[in-house]
Amino acid sequence: MTIQVGDRLPSVTFIKATENGPDAVQSDDFFRGRKVALFSVPGAFTPTCSARHLPGFVDKIDEFKAKGVDEVACTAVNDAFVMAAWAKHSGAEGKVTMLSDGNGAFVKAIGLDMDSSRFGMGTRGQRFSMIVEDGVVKELNVEQPGEFNVSSAEHMLSQLA
Repeated sequence: MTIQVGDRLPSVTFIKATENGPDAVQSDDFFRGRKVALFSVPGAFTPTCSARHLPGFVDKIDEFKAKGVDEVACTAVNDAFVMAAWAKHSGAEGKVTMLSDGNGAFVKAIGLDMDSSRFGMGTRGQRFSMIVEDGVVKELNVEQPGEFNVSSAEHMLSQLA
């Protein structure tokens, strides 16, 4: 079953690359008491994700902060080292928090995983975005396959008061 607006996010472990190596990030702790703009991409360094999705959030980070967002985070079914390299390559370091969902536990738990085997990518997360307040989904934007509209930074900004 797919997560819905009003649902609490499941308790999962993300991994974040740090100077001291991989660091476990518990979702309950990460989202507790904060407003987070979270977006998911099918893969780091993939065309739409690199050319449009991540750059939109990097470019508009100040607008998110001005609208009361405590943190902007990106997740993908990639390992933490790939996510860190992508952040460095794209200028997202220090702006967008990269949360690795390397085994796909998060996207499976919220029902937004997809089979990308025909592209040689295995199980991945769908392209989506959500506004999460204190662990509860307040807005959810799931893209149709191959589309990039409702999960964009611009669309999410329009949803914030």
